[in-house]
Amino acid sequence: MIDKQALCEKIRKLYPDIGECGIDLDVEYDQDQKAWVVDLKKDKHELKTYLEDGDAEMCMDDKQCVSLGIEIAQLRDNIKRM
Repeated sequence: MIDKQALCEKIRKLYPDIGECGIDLDVEYDQDQKAWVVDLKKDKHELKTYLEDGDAEMCMDDKQCVSLGIEIAQLRDNIKRM
């Protein structure tokens, strides 16, 4: 099982502007969906995406963070446009 704090730090490492530009990041594991919920908030705006276990594990092992990167970039861009 992936550590929540480690996944959060990985995302912040990939996207250092998250947090710095006022975007709050949170991750939680959703047992029903069997996936990580990545939650970005800025002011009153909030967007979530789901990251499958396999994708999260590959990213944590530095093998492939493409799907995570695409999802986070889309969330970040959507929040900036709001």
